Amino acid sequence: MSEDQLTHARVSTVSQIGTITRYNFLNYFRARRFYVLLAIILIISALLTALVAYYRPVSFLGIPGTPASLAALGFYGASWGGFASLIVVLSAAFFGGDAISGEFQNKTGYFLVPNPIRRSAIYVGKWIAALAASTIILGIFALTIMANGLYYFPGSIPWQFEQSLAFAWVYLIAALSLTFAFSSVFKSSAISILMSVILLLLVFSIIDAVSADVVGIEPWFSITYGAGIVTSILDATYPAHVTTQSLGSAIGGANRTNARFTITTYYSTVPEGLEILIIYFIVMAVIGLWIFQRKEFTS
Repeated sequence: MSEDQLTHARVSTVSQIGTITRYNFLNYFRARRFYVLLAIILIISALLTALVAYYRPVSFLGIPGTPASLAALGFYGASWGGFASLIVVLSAAFFGGDAISGEFQNKTGYFLVPNPIRRSAIYVGKWIAALAASTIILGIFALTIMANGLYYFPGSIPWQFEQSLAFAWVYLIAALSLTFAFSSVFKSSAISILMSVILLLLVFSIIDAVSADVVGIEPWFSITYGAGIVTSILDATYPAHVTTQSLGSAIGGANRTNARFTITTYYSTVPEGLEILIIYFIVMAVIGLWIFQRKEFTS
């Protein structure tokens, strides 16, 4: 193949990705799910705003006399840190859970693939569109948290919040790659969405707990462990990488002894957390695209 042909092929692929991205991005706004997720985000934001304004809990606003910088950090940790990962999971599931499986379930891929469009362009275009829609949702939630934060702590946005927002976006990228891979495996939209939510909200959390508390090893292989940096960075002092806590209990009568149980907790460091998320993004993107390219469409 000549150099001109290679250049034309690259330009054609980029153009195809752009077309697929625009079509799917606009399709999200025509579909009901974007507005459903937006409504969920707005409800969560409204409840947080109302509850903090009415009850003024110290966990959000700090104890009177606390320096403004620490109080502001506590507010962002309780509000943003408590919900950012949930928003990421919901966005990844809503926009990526059936992005590929829907093509099989609705038979639309049967009419799309025979056209001179690369499957890689379809996959990448859909992924970029899902990332754009998810970023809008995450950004809206971040703006509502910032508006509340600036109301209670004028002119004080902790740098930790900015980093946490960036980490949440990296987590979103990794989570979307994971949900796209699952979407490539299943031909049912409902199953792929459900599996994505269960995996990210439940399974990985159980793996983290069992790995650390029962087996006693660091869960460096878990995406949610790596995503812990989203909340850990909002602590006044970043948690130690490994912490242990001994729980003692008295056993026996007169000659009783103390039985001690040690609980080990692991917190990923920022470099480690970013490395885990980036590896998940790359590996899951390759696996998902490989499956999609080899899967056959039937009418």
